[in-house]
Amino acid sequence: MNKEKEKDVLLNQQIRVSEIRCVGDDGEQYGIISRNEALKKAEELGLDLVLISPNAVPPVCKIMDYGKFKYQQEKKLKEAKKKQKIVEIKEIKLSIKIAQNDINYKIKQAREFITSGKHVRFRVFLKGREMSNPDAGAAVLENVWKLMQDIAERDKEPNFEGRYVNMLTTPKR
Repeated sequence: MNKEKEKDVLLNQQIRVSEIRCVGDDGEQYGIISRNEALKKAEELGLDLVLISPNAVPPVCKIMDYGKFKYQQEKKLKEAKKKQKIVEIKEIKLSIKIAQNDINYKIKQAREFITSGKHVRFRVFLKGREMSNPDAGAAVLENVWKLMQDIAERDKEPNFEGRYVNMLTTPKR
């Protein structure tokens, strides 16, 4: 859990509502009781009274072991992070005046990246007077796409951003 959520959770004496709907750790319903009564039950069981739903009428509290609950939440977050897939984007820079031999070399690199599951962004840098004709950069990217389309999907069409014409390719599913 992040720091902001920890501050939002109210425990035991921090709960300032007179009447609450109380639920036990095992799911047992205690009904609508006073805060003091719920605190006594929590103390008897050696557990904490945690405000679960402050916006409900009356607010809902649960008697539980807060330390154990917090630990399980952190464990779930770590597990979710492990399962998260991080997409790596490799960038290949080209220019309008690139020779076919150089394009072939760059395509060879891009194919290696695509086959290893990475995304590849092709960028054509426009310098000087080339800025007035961004279609020339798009033409270079179309030429590159013809050599890549058998193993990749085009995620983004060639688009003009600042001094670059960009195209993003991803591995075929």
